[in-house]
Amino acid sequence: MVSPIDIQKALSGMDYPAGKEAIVSHAEQQDAGDDVLEALRGIEDREYEGPSGVSSAVFS
Repeated sequence: MVSPIDIQKALSGMDYPAGKEAIVSHAEQQDAGDDVLEALRGIEDREYEGPSGVSSAVFS
């Protein structure tokens, strides 16, 4: 099970605003785990203003 901390670690250094593709790509470059990548691939395809928005999308 993915945690909010896992998501925040995967998004460390991310520049916002960012779209879903950029977020997933950044997490891949950060060597995020498969569970984190799967969670990020499941978020809505839109622009996110910051990591809290991404976390909200993952855990909604």
